[in-house]
This record gives sequence, C-alpha cells and structure tokens, in this order.
Amino acid sequence: MDMMELIKTRRSVRTFDGQPLREEDESRLRAYMRSIPNPYGIPVRFVLLDGSEHGLSSPVIVGASRYVAAKADKVPHSEEAYGYSFEKLVLYAWSLGIGTTWIGGTMKRALFERAADVGDGEWMFCVSPLGYPARKMSGRESLMRRAIKADERKSAEQLFFDRDFSTPLVTEDEKLRDALEMVRWAPSATNSQPWRVVRDGDAFHFYLEHTKGYSDKAGWDMQKIDMGIALCHFMGAMGGELSLSDPGIHAGEGTDYIATVTL
Repeated sequence: MDMMELIKTRRSVRTFDGQPLREEDESRLRAYMRSIPNPYGIPVRFVLLDGSEHGLSSPVIVGASRYVAAKADKVPHSEEAYGYSFEKLVLYAWSLGIGTTWIGGTMKRALFERAADVGDGEWMFCVSPLGYPARKMSGRESLMRRAIKADERKSAEQLFFDRDFSTPLVTEDEKLRDALEMVRWAPSATNSQPWRVVRDGDAFHFYLEHTKGYSDKAGWDMQKIDMGIALCHFMGAMGGELSLSDPGIHAGEGTDYIATVTL
C-alpha cells in the first residue's frame, strides 16, 4: 500500500483476535523500530513489552498482550518528535496487518513506565497495543468510536489557509492536495484535530489550536504529539525541510506556532 492508502484505511484498533504476533512480523517491527528518523533529530527509543510478564493492560483494549512503548529525552520539542516517529511505526505496523491505537491516559502509567525502564531524564508519552484486529469490534470499542466521531474529520476549509487565517487554501496541485488530505485524516487525541496550516509561498506553517480540557500539568502537551503526527503525514508526502522560526502571522488566542516545512 502507498502512504495515502495506509492513512485512509488505517483505524485505531482496540479489539484484537488474541493471537500472538507472528515471528516474522515481530522481527520486521524490531528492525524498523531501530531506524525511525524524525526531522527534529531527537532520538525516540522504542521498547516491545509483554503484557502478561509485566501485568500491563488497558480497560479499552480487548485481546492484546503485546505493547510498544517509546521514550524520548526531556528536551524541547520531544512531543512533536515522539508523535512523528511513533506514527511512522503505526503506519508500518498497519502495512503488516498489525493493529494499533494510541494510548496516553487509559492505562496504569507507572506500570508501563517501569516495564519500559523509563529514566528520570526521559518521557514516555504514549503506548500502543500490537496485534491482529478481531473480525468484530467489541461493543465498548463501537461506542467509543461513535462518541468521538472517529470516522469524521473537519473540512479542509477549517484546517488549511493561504497567507493568513482568514483565507482558505485552494490549490490545483494534486500532490499538495493529497498531502493535505493525509494531514486531515491524521489521528489525534479524542479526534480533536488541533492542527492548522498556513501556506506562504513554499513555506507551510503548522499551528496548534488548543482544545479545552488539555493541559501540560505533567510538564508536556499531548496535543503537540498530535502535531508531530500531522507533520509526519505531510512530510511523508511532500518532503521538505523543517524549521522553527515563527513567521509572526496573527493566529488568535489559544493557537500557537509549532513549526514550518519549506518545500
């Protein structure tokens, strides 16, 4: 599958068939985990965890005993780097037929951090189960998907702009349209879709429109991880160079500059 097909067909999986990962699939995952880059140059270190061995579980997951966690140093932009690298693993897993779902809150965090051997200078923002999707979702999973409108997304006019936040972006460039569609369908916490993108020539400025109820009380921001996912989709389609120079575009209250991708 190409990247667009992976993104459009992939869904969060919370109900698994209970079968362990095939040896060849786990071997491929391990090899891929060792080579995942991100444009921030911040190492993201992945760890496969056995749920039975460490007593790991989540109340929203059925039929999975294998998890993947990741660790990043406590440095600026580690959330975005984490989201970027973790999403690359998520998409690669889906290409192998392996289901995942981002878990940031519905877990006993201390147990997962202990199992992943998270050090004092590291963050472990999220984890994911790994397994093969069951033929039928659990009732709990179906209810969750309906509650967050998992199969819906904001319109392009609400997300993408030209030069400022008052002008929706219109383009005849098919490659760019596809890239923006990949951003539009990126997963995010509670499907909040916090990314906003302003094009100015060859520069695409990414902004975070904060959602009420999220905070950085723990010292990090969950929605910056979502921004890393959006950047992963866009740069995976378009390439470009990442920079961190705020262009000074008036974004309004509650919306912060994150990064610029220049093509």
